[in-house]
Amino acid sequence: MTDSAIAFKSANELAAMIQQKTISSEELLDLYLRRVDQFNPDLNAIIVFDIEKARERARQADAATQRGECWGPLHGVPMTIKESYNIAGLPTTFGNPDFANNIADEDALSVQRLLKAGVVIFGKTNVPLALADFQSYNAIYGTTNNPWGKTRTPGGSSGGSAAALAAGITGFECGSDIGGSIRNPAHFCGVFGHKPTWGILPPRGHALPGVLAQSDLSVIGPMARSAHDLEIGVLAMAGPDEIQSHGLQLSLPRARKASLSQYKVAVWSTDDMAPVATEVENRIRGIGETIASAGGQVDYDARPAFEASTAHDIFQTLLQATMSGRIPDGPYRKMQQRAAALGDDDTSTRAKTMRRQVATHRDVLQANEARTRLRWAWHEFFKEYDAIVTPMMAVSAFEHDQRPFGERSIMVDDIERPYFEQVFWAGLAISSYLPATVIPTGPDATGLPIGAQIIGPEYGDLNTIELASHLEAAGYAFVPPPGY
Repeated sequence: MTDSAIAFKSANELAAMIQQKTISSEELLDLYLRRVDQFNPDLNAIIVFDIEKARERARQADAATQRGECWGPLHGVPMTIKESYNIAGLPTTFGNPDFANNIADEDALSVQRLLKAGVVIFGKTNVPLALADFQSYNAIYGTTNNPWGKTRTPGGSSGGSAAALAAGITGFECGSDIGGSIRNPAHFCGVFGHKPTWGILPPRGHALPGVLAQSDLSVIGPMARSAHDLEIGVLAMAGPDEIQSHGLQLSLPRARKASLSQYKVAVWSTDDMAPVATEVENRIRGIGETIASAGGQVDYDARPAFEASTAHDIFQTLLQATMSGRIPDGPYRKMQQRAAALGDDDTSTRAKTMRRQVATHRDVLQANEARTRLRWAWHEFFKEYDAIVTPMMAVSAFEHDQRPFGERSIMVDDIERPYFEQVFWAGLAISSYLPATVIPTGPDATGLPIGAQIIGPEYGDLNTIELASHLEAAGYAFVPPPGY
């Protein structure tokens, strides 16, 4: 079997090969490192390495295999992880030069849990500054390219994660998401990604110095080349943190549907709030056709009982207020001054964003009340539907654009649209704490991947992943980019 044939296998398949002694963990690590040497210089996806420590752990995994032991479902599988996760002895910077010398002194809780599941971590993958972009570049580590087209973004903020998976230079990955940061890279790079229900994967240690609390909206979650790997990742990292563990347990439900014929889904293929390219819309509708052809029920008009514009406004208030918590005191005071100087009659998008960035506690409480009403509307909706399928982004991966945010836009069917309009589709799930799984649907006419988002009810994580698995079996599967 060739290196590339092995490299693109799912993490579950790689773990099985190690257990069957078809390949050792150290041999698999060496295979990925050879591919890193070959492909990573052009991609710049993996930006921090810990090879000697990984090699020692791979040898320990192999010794355990020889003794008939299995550490867990990812025993011996080499993986990388997003730069924003703490790993003892390695830098955690969030792409910010101010934290270039920040070396973690212990592993994030999620890293500890992944190690218990058996992984071998050999490096960290690139991010944008403050994890706040659809692209992945920063002044410390430079720009990450998309393996489907090196002049194009791999997405952000988990762009390095998605690019490494798509290029077959790692076995498994984990990212984080507050505005689509797991899901838009999965869409742009043609891999699978899962944004969990808020809070079920404790993020302690996915943070900069001094941060202990989980922020609103933000989650961590797995990325992979198969839907089954997403389930393994969720189950490995999920469950209450130590502070909750005396009284809480997590028991995620499973639908256990045997085929697509047993599903009833809605399809939301585009919206005036954030129109998508015709090819993207058709791809989303095509998933509905696949389910209907298999005997499932599909409704193209069903929506939860709220206005899309209302949901987006609530999300934007919560998002901007939450993101501002990452801003140091000095710059934040300047933001307050600029917002205070706005005219009362200035209702531009820029002005709205500036006011939301310095929202008062009362503003956030009111937004949370409105968000809670959205959650109940979704709850009622999912009493009738198993899931809703939506776009993830309006277009496939666009060309690198590192101009100031205010100068950027995205062309959708030759029409110029606002750059950050794209968070609409991400926000549907985020603001209401819902799980969302992104699956690949294949390349577009230009050869770039298109992804689709499957949203389900709170705590329905294993069910959206299960639907993704059925669709993967129906042809919505990972395909390696040409040349890798």
